[in-house]
Amino acid sequence: MLQLSQSWLGLGLGLGLEAVSPWLLLLLVGASWLLARILTWTHAFHKMSRTLRSFPEPPRWNWFLGHLHLVNSTEEGMKEVTQLVTAFPQGFLIWMGPIMPLVMLCHPDVVRPVLNASAAIAPKDRVIYRFLEPWLGDGLLLSAGDKWSRHRRMLTPAFHFNILKPYMKIFNKSVNVMHAKWQRLASEGSARLDMFEHVSLMTLDSLQRCVFSFDSNCQEKPSDYIAAILELSALVVKRHQQILLHTDLLYYLTLNGQRFRRACRLVHDFTDAVIQERRRTLPNLEIDDFLKAKAKTKTLDFIDVLLLTKDEDGKHLSDDDIRAEADTFMFEGHDTTASGLSWVLYNLAQHPEYQERCRQEVRELLRDRELKEIEWDDLAQLPFLTMCIKESLRLHPAVTVISRCCTQDVALPDGRVIPKGVICVISIFGTHHNPAVWPDPEVPSPPPPLPIPGVSEGGGGRVRVSETPASPTMHAHTPVSPDPTVLGDPAQHPCPLLASRSMTPPASSQRRSRTGRRWRSSPSQPGPGEGGGCPSRAE
Repeated sequence: MLQLSQSWLGLGLGLGLEAVSPWLLLLLVGASWLLARILTWTHAFHKMSRTLRSFPEPPRWNWFLGHLHLVNSTEEGMKEVTQLVTAFPQGFLIWMGPIMPLVMLCHPDVVRPVLNASAAIAPKDRVIYRFLEPWLGDGLLLSAGDKWSRHRRMLTPAFHFNILKPYMKIFNKSVNVMHAKWQRLASEGSARLDMFEHVSLMTLDSLQRCVFSFDSNCQEKPSDYIAAILELSALVVKRHQQILLHTDLLYYLTLNGQRFRRACRLVHDFTDAVIQERRRTLPNLEIDDFLKAKAKTKTLDFIDVLLLTKDEDGKHLSDDDIRAEADTFMFEGHDTTASGLSWVLYNLAQHPEYQERCRQEVRELLRDRELKEIEWDDLAQLPFLTMCIKESLRLHPAVTVISRCCTQDVALPDGRVIPKGVICVISIFGTHHNPAVWPDPEVPSPPPPLPIPGVSEGGGGRVRVSETPASPTMHAHTPVSPDPTVLGDPAQHPCPLLASRSMTPPASSQRRSRTGRRWRSSPSQPGPGEGGGCPSRAE
């Protein structure tokens, strides 16, 4: 019988009898290796599951789907987060299916050890950001390890105060263009305005000047480059919400996938052209002469800094690295700043008493000046406005979650351990709305200036360098709204909280023009992750 089996196997494989034994041995070795891997994984999974039992978890839908029903990027999803944080103020465990656990952290005491861990111990999880890779490349947002550390050291000089100070004039210029447009629309009788769209164009206008020294006048006329950035942002959010399209092979067969590729090409071509043009200029000038020429215009843009910077070994960034960093800052700089700024305006509209205090603070500061513009040194002279901005960012953080993948066990102060290989999701929104941290988290309360025990975007020892220019951008806009323009109360039409990559703001608030006419922003047709804002009517 054994001989018959060997003969049949040999014929089936096209091998002689003398070759059957080695193939059977190879098959046995392969099966043994596979069995060993399964047993090893099962043991590790069982050990990890035992360790994770120290974290509470909400009821599962069923054993197979786990807590997938809690993953909901809508207003209801945000409400569920606040309910879970109230029930589990330190954090909790959720299962994305039967074998993928996520530890949700929502208290500063447990968030701090993860964010303070080195990039080697708690690197950024790639799941959330991988859809951005074809667009942003391997810049600061997506890179990790030695490359991240090298680029971070090389880019830090770009955000020195002496380089950023001249940017205030750029911010003021872009803001003035936006205000003039609002006044023109009001005088023409416009009753509805998508304010988030206008704020996004203003931040993109500022960034294009600061990064490329390029004036596209995108606030007044269409710009293909700016339109491509806005389209890419919307497409990434939409894809993230469609699980079936997470696979690249399927996604790029769809219409949206083809649109994404076209927009990527347009953005990359623009950035590459600027880099090549600047490289052609540099060889004709010594570095000192180049800096002197730039000093006459009082602006050293981001591309200049990237081209001139060197690491410890004297090596420059490659063109691909420069493009990745420039594209990253165009995306990161406009996306979160526009979101945060729109929420500041919305919250000031809801609280006219705080709005008036901010306005009085600015009036007092600019009282004896001929040019009514905020300067860099003024930022420290606006304490109440700063508190209002910070409180708005607490209530409506531009980025609601960040994630880390632990490459080794991370011990928490209470003795619990996050096992190696587990993804930690740090809920910034949950931390900022945690009743164990804030006595009444839903009530805005700028004064007194209390230290914020939450986390800044990026978090821990790896705070985003783009926070530095983002703050003056928000300060430059919020107080300089023309005095006759008053933010009206939008409470009659509460705006939904929509969670995407950035917490999308409402279409924003009412404004009163010079003629006293009130007009409200209204939603444009909501794009992916935009939510559209509040339905409203002119008054």
